[in-house]
Amino acid sequence: MTMTGAMPFDPDWWRGAVIYQIYPRSYQDSDGDGIGDLKGITARLDHIAGLGADAIWISPFFTSPMKDFGYDVSDYCDVDPMFGTLADFDALVGRAHDLGLRVMIDLVLSHTSDQHPWFRESRKDRTNPKADWYVWADPKPDGTAPNNWLSIFGGPAWQWDGRRRQYYLHNFLTSQPDLNFHCPDVQEALLDVARFWLDRRVDGFRLDTINFYIADRYLRDNPPLPPELRNDTIAPSVNPYNHQLHLFDKNQPENLEFLKKFRAVLNPYGAAAVGEVGDAQRGLEIMAQYTSGGDKVQMCYPFEMLQPARLTARLLSDTFARMTAEAPDAWPCWAYSNHDVVRHVTRWGLSDDAARAYTVLLMCLRGSVCLYQGEELGLPEADVAYEDLQDPYGIEFWPEFKGRDGCRTPMVWEADNRLGGFSVAERAWLPVAGAHLARAVSAQAGRTGSMLEHYRAALAFRHAHPMLRTGAMTLPKAAGDAVSFLRGDDGQVFCAFNLGEVPADMPLPEGKWHPIGAELGAVTPAGGALVLGPWQFCLMQRI
Repeated sequence: MTMTGAMPFDPDWWRGAVIYQIYPRSYQDSDGDGIGDLKGITARLDHIAGLGADAIWISPFFTSPMKDFGYDVSDYCDVDPMFGTLADFDALVGRAHDLGLRVMIDLVLSHTSDQHPWFRESRKDRTNPKADWYVWADPKPDGTAPNNWLSIFGGPAWQWDGRRRQYYLHNFLTSQPDLNFHCPDVQEALLDVARFWLDRRVDGFRLDTINFYIADRYLRDNPPLPPELRNDTIAPSVNPYNHQLHLFDKNQPENLEFLKKFRAVLNPYGAAAVGEVGDAQRGLEIMAQYTSGGDKVQMCYPFEMLQPARLTARLLSDTFARMTAEAPDAWPCWAYSNHDVVRHVTRWGLSDDAARAYTVLLMCLRGSVCLYQGEELGLPEADVAYEDLQDPYGIEFWPEFKGRDGCRTPMVWEADNRLGGFSVAERAWLPVAGAHLARAVSAQAGRTGSMLEHYRAALAFRHAHPMLRTGAMTLPKAAGDAVSFLRGDDGQVFCAFNLGEVPADMPLPEGKWHPIGAELGAVTPAGGALVLGPWQFCLMQRI
């Protein structure tokens, strides 16, 4: 393999890092087929480095039948021809490292495609060498499924297989059978997958559905969830998945031992992992379990800032209070948007001023940060017509839930190009939103006051004040729509935000301070008082 750039060994590089998520189908098409690819990503890495990110996270590019767009893997150790080759991946890593960017890749370990050779062998009969590599179960005496578990994508979480005359578990599509982590050989095979990519110099992994790895070995029924506790953080309200308390189909305590094995694989490489915790009731508790102690994954991101409800001052305060109570040393990775949720400027109904305030807030929080491609442009959710939908999730629940295609449309680079400079094809795999073109990179780069330049300034501000990356943080104090906290081991930076439409009076901290962040639009206290207008914020450093 080609060895170009090399990154210094730093086992703590992830702490406070800003990680830029790339959805490869939609970032840049280099060969004119209307689908993004690895060479396209490599060609656009300068944009990410210029933004000030520390790392990239690339959503799956492995060999796959693409029933769930790469989250159904049929070969963990190769690149799907749609995206390129292993040589293309090696070149991408080399270029990223030359630019000072770490590379994380998305590992989907809880399930595979039904086209994976492991599953093809497992389903042959009940005695083959991989017979227990997936979660198989006999039917009930009446022939129905083993228990009441439901799939996130709708319907039962069990699919009948006539060859084995058993059901197999699938938490997602029927074509995504769940691996059996109670089998030691499965765990070792997956650890070998991690070693394969670490040897190709990746710097870490985003672990998809990290709390789904292990299911209850006794396959007990989930209890019902009272209606007043249901929410659509993980699945839309039209999905009966929300009617259960998911005690047994995920979140099993045995998962902690596997995560310790995974961390032991990472440590010699100085690599890091961030886990996706998909749970509507226990997300912060699970994040605390998975990231505390220094012997499991380094980071997790729960869904508190990815849910439909806008992040308010009170929600921010409550989130950090709960997290501190669960495990003070847990390390979160915060995100407002990703490839699975409506883009946050649309989801929360944000004006540009509000979006700018939330950007600065994100850069001031204790934890690491994930930014989703196009977020730096202030892109709203695209409106994708039913006939253009690709996401099976949206097709299943249309029109009450339109799926995830609206946040996955192609990145826009050029304002005067029909496909935004994403591709030279006649059409892209998803339509380019016309409303996005005015916010293309070419329309914002170098323009004072643009959202892109605001993001660049916000990331530069975080880098210029190391206590924002790694320092302590006091519990946020909320008063109405206003919230404030101190950063740094001895409260070196004061941060105050008005996350609402009504002016807010806020107390100033004791001591001597000087204002910082003027380049971000931070306001300066006048006459010893701090009054923040709608969506204004104040940043000060202790003298």
